[in-house]
Amino acid sequence: MPIRRLAAEERLTTSFPIQSYAFEASPLTQERVEAFHRYLPYNKGNRTLVVEDDGETRAAASAIPMRQNLRGRVLPLAGVAGVATHPLARRQGHVRALMHRLLDEMRDEGHPLTALYPFRAGFYERFGYVGLPRARTVRFSPADLAPLLRAELPGEVTWERIGAGYAGFRSFTERCLRERHGFAILPDFRAVGLRDRDDRWLVSARVDGATAGVLTYRIDDHGGELCGDDLLAAGPYARALLLQFLARHVDQVERVSLQIAADELPELWLTDLALHVEARVSGPGSPAPMARLLSLDALAGLPAGPGRVRVELVDDRWLGGSHVLDGTTGRLELACGGPAPSATLTAAGLSALAYGVLDPAEVDVRGLGQIGPEAAAELRRIFPRELPYLFAAF
Repeated sequence: MPIRRLAAEERLTTSFPIQSYAFEASPLTQERVEAFHRYLPYNKGNRTLVVEDDGETRAAASAIPMRQNLRGRVLPLAGVAGVATHPLARRQGHVRALMHRLLDEMRDEGHPLTALYPFRAGFYERFGYVGLPRARTVRFSPADLAPLLRAELPGEVTWERIGAGYAGFRSFTERCLRERHGFAILPDFRAVGLRDRDDRWLVSARVDGATAGVLTYRIDDHGGELCGDDLLAAGPYARALLLQFLARHVDQVERVSLQIAADELPELWLTDLALHVEARVSGPGSPAPMARLLSLDALAGLPAGPGRVRVELVDDRWLGGSHVLDGTTGRLELACGGPAPSATLTAAGLSALAYGVLDPAEVDVRGLGQIGPEAAAELRRIFPRELPYLFAAF
């Protein structure tokens, strides 16, 4: 069946209905159909492909042009979203065909990385994707933050609606993009939806006159929950300032919930802080993100340890061949020839090492490659373990 790219306005009658059936309550209410019209401008820069049969859409998939930090380098990222099939056309290979075409086009346009939130991780592992850590949810009582109310902290906080403070919030996420491994942000045309909806409060921590932390949140009811989004802080003082602000809600809400990165340790924030930390991963409703390399160009020049290894890349549409990875200069180079221990890797295996989510031995155990002890030692030096934090939800 033919695949074609949609113009943005076509999505209302083609891809949106199929995607909403796959990912929302259905049948759609008239109110939700009308909301599609308001949502359309935030998709204007997406690439959306559909499979059609006699003029009827049978499957759809979109890619969002984003950016991501990979071990200190900010690179173009294709965020894959809205992958859905008509209920009468499922399990007929349409998604496979769409994914091949979509990733072909995004790679050719200069996106060496791609990420998504899968409906089933095992399905996308066959496309070379590997799992990334899921953000944690931490819940606690604001009363347990009382010691912070007595703390003298350097800096100050500001409080405003996200619509008013969006520029500062966006600027801080750009800083996180530059500084934090795995961090990805949406393009401007999509990100401004947060500003336009204006349905969050924004509290910002400022240290030495510069924004050093931000948190967006809403309150569901008096005596209820303060529902925070991602707690973003550049250091302990900024985080403490944000938590101190939350402590002031002790007589307003019963509990606070926040999203935190996988490497955050809230049990060490304060003494006697009773909390619950959860990372729930289940299909299809609560997936952990996945990512992969689409091009070896993503590796060139990455900070690397002093290792050298030859990798044979197999079983993939986009990555293949024999390559020597050389990190002896402190920057990863794709070298030619010379002696080096060798390993066989799938795209998911190489992506797991580049993103820092699996040890070489785990890659071997998971069947994502065949790595002997010598090659494993070299790969550990080249790709030290480092937990990515995707941040962007799409």
